[in-house]
Amino acid sequence: MKNIQSYIQDHKKRFLNELIELLKIPSISADSAYKNDVLKTAEAVKHSLEKAGCDVVEICKTDGNPIVYGEKTINPKLPTVLVYGHYDVQPADPIELWTSPPFEPIIKKTDLHPEGAIFARGACDDKGQMYMHVKALEFMVTTNQLPCNVKFMIEGEEEVGSKNLGTFVKNNRDKLKNDVILISDTGMIANDVPSITTGLRGLSYVEVEVTGPNRDLHSGLYGGAVANPINILTKMIASLHDENNHITIPGFYDKVEELSKEERTEMAKAPFSLDAYKKALQINDVYGELGYTTNERNSIRPTLDVNGIWGGYTGEGAKTVIASKAFAKISMRLVPHQDWEEITELFTKHFTSIAPVAVTVKVTPHHGGQGYVTPIDNIGYQAASKAYQQTFGKKPIPQRSGGSIPIVALFEEELKSKTILMGFGLDSDAIHSPNEHFGVFNYLKGIETIPYFYKYFTELSK
Repeated sequence: MKNIQSYIQDHKKRFLNELIELLKIPSISADSAYKNDVLKTAEAVKHSLEKAGCDVVEICKTDGNPIVYGEKTINPKLPTVLVYGHYDVQPADPIELWTSPPFEPIIKKTDLHPEGAIFARGACDDKGQMYMHVKALEFMVTTNQLPCNVKFMIEGEEEVGSKNLGTFVKNNRDKLKNDVILISDTGMIANDVPSITTGLRGLSYVEVEVTGPNRDLHSGLYGGAVANPINILTKMIASLHDENNHITIPGFYDKVEELSKEERTEMAKAPFSLDAYKKALQINDVYGELGYTTNERNSIRPTLDVNGIWGGYTGEGAKTVIASKAFAKISMRLVPHQDWEEITELFTKHFTSIAPVAVTVKVTPHHGGQGYVTPIDNIGYQAASKAYQQTFGKKPIPQRSGGSIPIVALFEEELKSKTILMGFGLDSDAIHSPNEHFGVFNYLKGIETIPYFYKYFTELSK
């Protein structure tokens, strides 16, 4: 790619300012109060694709938030790359833990980002990483170096389970026809250790409700005589793991793939400092399933975590009540071959069965998705590897991720094409947390690297 580094340097300020303007819009899909901001962001993405050089750009309505579709076709006989990303973001709570307002982006230097990092909700997940692809297209179109066709599908419901994306994909197979799908919604090991994500965990997300008496009761008059839903819920949750942090749901591990010793040995070659990991999180020690390393626990093993728990009185001061109800939100990260709907059913059956007769239990499934593994011998992975080698000067390490992008498995099922996960974020970027950020280096390096993927994928497709 000719002059790519000089093009990026010449337009660096504009690239950063454009992303900052996009990050100012609070496109929180989980909260209906931000519906207009979500729609405003979709319009902004549409405008950016038009300016970057797409011939066709449209906002496609769904039963929820719209999907922005764009395409640039230079020759129908050439390969087509489909770029997927999302413009919606997580809620910013708890706001008080942010060092700067979540929707007032600011660039600050950090130890890991001496060139600076953009602090804002969505900076890394996924506005910053999605926008790298828009700017990469701009470079290729402006300099007449786009080697193949490209399509964009940018949705607004990823953070709430991509509720309507499946229907859109099934109804638009011809529109979305491609030779490879490219996503940047993952990360890499370090700025000097590039990596490509080759596996994602699946997800089952449920909400549980435990009900005792028909109203909140005085804890002095009724305490010890009736079931306390909060006490019972905490006992039920605690029983979901044994003393070795093994999940106790019958049948949960039946389809879990046990990686070979050789594969685990290869995984262990990735640079990792346990001391640095603990220091970054300010914890005294790690904690997890017996018999597995930290990197294995958060990538190739399934998990069960409580994401929220509430009930009774939580306001200021004291109110001595036995709550009528207690609630929790629980997520299970799944590995390939575990079916999320089957796991949800197993959880529901087990959780209901362990409740004492003094309470009633309701389990409400929210959303989920299958895990995914992409082989490293396909031309998409090879093209990505060559692209990283070109811009980082070293071969990237294949790495399985602990995160979930449920629609990746759907893409392969419906569109019959492989997905390549070229992420440029770092684990320390605090996605889904206060003070989310994305390094300026990472943002610009993504813009530099992505065009080489197009180049090598086109060459390898011949």
